[in-house]
Amino acid sequence: QVQLVESGGGLVQAGGSLRLSCAASGRTFRRYGMGWSRQAPGKEREFVATISWSGGNTYYGDSVKGRFTISRDNAKNTVYLQMNSLKPEDTAVYYCAADSRGIASMFSREYDSWGQGTQVTVSS
Repeated sequence: QVQLVESGGGLVQAGGSLRLSCAASGRTFRRYGMGWSRQAPGKEREFVATISWSGGNTYYGDSVKGRFTISRDNAKNTVYLQMNSLKPEDTAVYYCAADSRGIASMFSREYDSWGQGTQVTVSS
């Protein structure tokens, strides 16, 4: 397993942008598929973006397509989530996750490791 630490959350106005980062420990990071999910108060966790070990495959949830971009830098053991055109409904705790199979999966149950989360709040 890898240890994951998210950063970059905060308060932003609607229409603004944020970039989340997830730093992973361990030399095997490049073998992992990575994903971002979020959970708003009173709602189920929603997977928003995922990327394969090589970065060659990415998938997005319908609610964020065209606004969010997931990327990774294997040399820095870091995965990013660039969030543009933010909306109040994007407010949630955002979690980074790692899948040891290396693929890009949109299913939370398939991930081995999770970070502690970072809060994103979008004001209207």
